[in-house]
Parts: sequence; structure tokens; C-alpha cells
Amino acid sequence: MIILEARALTFAYPGRENVLREIDFTVEEGAFLALLGANGCGKTTLFQHFNGLLKPSAGTVLLRGKSLNEWGNEEIFRRVGLVFQDPNDQLFAATVYDDVSYGPTNLRLGPVKITLRVQQALKNVGMWEYRKRSLHELSYGQKKRVAIAGILAMQPEIMILDEPTAGLDPRTAAALMKLLKSLQKEQGLTIILATHDVDIVPIFCDRVYVMQNGAIIREGTPSQVFADPEKIRQAFLRLPRVAHLIELLKRDGVLNIDNLPLTIGEAKHCLEDLR
Repeated sequence: MIILEARALTFAYPGRENVLREIDFTVEEGAFLALLGANGCGKTTLFQHFNGLLKPSAGTVLLRGKSLNEWGNEEIFRRVGLVFQDPNDQLFAATVYDDVSYGPTNLRLGPVKITLRVQQALKNVGMWEYRKRSLHELSYGQKKRVAIAGILAMQPEIMILDEPTAGLDPRTAAALMKLLKSLQKEQGLTIILATHDVDIVPIFCDRVYVMQNGAIIREGTPSQVFADPEKIRQAFLRLPRVAHLIELLKRDGVLNIDNLPLTIGEAKHCLEDLR
């Protein structure tokens, strides 16, 4: 079932050329989807249309088959949660608990329900023991987890994350991606993330859109998208490291295989089959 859709979405800031150009974008319920693109290609602008922060110049965004114009703002924000790239742009309260409770409080829930939601959200991201901490005491990675908890406490159907691994060390980034994957599988969340980190995409994502200069230039499964290296490079991106290595070995005549493996596991099986 399609849960979110953009049709011929076009957008321009006043006095500027189009930032988004006739975007078609379809999200299946329960999917883990990546929007790949270089910095400045329009990923953040597109995401801000998905929860109504920006209004299209032309085209439309549909939530469960109904235009966002037909939904109330409160209902949109409850169903579609947006996690900013920099958690410092999203977090504002005195303590972790206060920040995560802000959304449920605005939904006018009772104190008991608010406490339960905050507790569950913070436990989901491994931050319950930090609930009384000041936000200023947290590391950047911990702040990202609290920002995610603030969205989870709203119990959304869709979580949208803008460059969730940006600014994180590899270990913290991997832990965050595993957390998001578990939320998708265990809670049925639909997750959409924007990134230019191509290595995480084939590991975690079911479907990929590639964006360049405000337009979608390719879409499909990770295998389908990365099967066209020139299209990827045209978007100022690269192949996953493993795929690039195998591509070079094929070019040098060391290997003779048809499909590029995208992960270490796929490469291992591929090389074992050639022995």
C-alpha cells in the first residue's frame, strides 16, 4: 500500500529558479527508503514538503491517497515525523525528558500517557537513563537519539531523517542505522532517509531514489540503482566501496562476474563461488 506520494512536485523559492523539478516519489507502507544525492541537490527541500513545512509551486503530495491540503497540520505532524540533520536545530528544552514530552503534550494527552510515551521512546533509543540530563551534557550522537525519540513519542506512521549519520563516527553511525532498522521491523515504521553515504544504502534500504539538480534521475532497488555506475557518478556520488573494488578488478581482468556485489557479505559469497 502506498503511504506517501509526490506527483509532479515542483518548487521554487521567490525570485529563484526551480529547486525541485517535477518530482515523482512513491513510498510503500513499511518501507526503508533512501534518497541519495550530493549536497545541495534538493533533498532537504523535498523532505520539507512531505510534512507540509513547504508548499509546492506545482504538483501535489499525498498522504494515504489524500492531498496534504486536506489534512490538518496537527494530524500531518503526528503522522509524519521529520528529524533534522543537526539535532541542535530540533532540541530546545532544558532536559531530555522535557524535550521528548513536548510533542505528546501538544497532542493534549493526559500525564500518564505522556509519561508512558516518553519512557517507551527513550528506551527504544537507549536514552532512558539520560532523561534528567541537560541537553548540553549530551554528545552529538546522543542528541541525535533524543531527536529521534521526540518523533517516536508522537507515534508517527512515517519517520523522515535528513542525513542521520552526518557528523557521526563510524561506530555510532552503524549503531544508529541498526536502531532505525529495528524500529522499521519491530514497530512497522515507514522510514525515509536522505544521505550521500552510499555504503549504508545496500545494507539497510529496500529502495533508492537518486536525485540531481532538483530532479529524480534514477530509482529502484539498491542492486538496480548501483548497476549503472555512470549514472551514480553523474549525480556526484560513488559506488559503495566494495562494489568499486570489484569494478576495478573486473576492469583489470582479474575477475569476470556480471553483477557487482554491494556489501562485504555479497562480495564474500561472490569470491567463494569463483574458487
